[in-house]
Amino acid sequence: MRPTLSTGPRRRATALLATAALLAGGAAGCGSWDGSPSAAPSPSVTLDAGASASAPAGVLGVRDPWVKAADAGMTAAFGTLVNDGDTDVTVTGATTDVSPVEVHEMAMRDGRMVMRAKQGGIVVRAESSHALEPGGDHLMLMDLRKPVRAGDQVSFTLTFAGGRTQTFTAVAKPFTGAQESYAPGHGAPGASAGPAS
Repeated sequence: MRPTLSTGPRRRATALLATAALLAGGAAGCGSWDGSPSAAPSPSVTLDAGASASAPAGVLGVRDPWVKAADAGMTAAFGTLVNDGDTDVTVTGATTDVSPVEVHEMAMRDGRMVMRAKQGGIVVRAESSHALEPGGDHLMLMDLRKPVRAGDQVSFTLTFAGGRTQTFTAVAKPFTGAQESYAPGHGAPGASAGPAS
């Protein structure tokens, strides 16, 4: 007959081993997460606000980003901003090393369409998307420091309300679709907070 004292420590050891196995399995699952919905971490998992742009809630996806190729002057960047999070996200600005950038919109003024800085930035509602497109909201490259040729990769950094940032890369493409003129003097005088647009 075995002493009854050995069953208590054995049960504790078994419980500790089971807990350790669960923790190890959970850690392995987090390390191998591939971003697919079926492999998403549980809602109780919290991520560092400074983590990569593709991971934490509240940072946008950028789908099909592109820039209108141009030799000099002004041009614009487009794409679709995707918010898979459960809170609205506001893009307040953007930067790139090829030009100063402003967040712009097209709006009616005195019976005509004008381009101007978008006051308050671009709000991308929770669980929705927002198109940056010719004739609509876009990222305006104000004064190119060098030509942006078709096929070039242009890196952008978005700034969000609250100060967080996210970097993405857009490919340059030739485009004549909307016949927009990205040059000084386009639109109504004083419509932009920056250089005339």
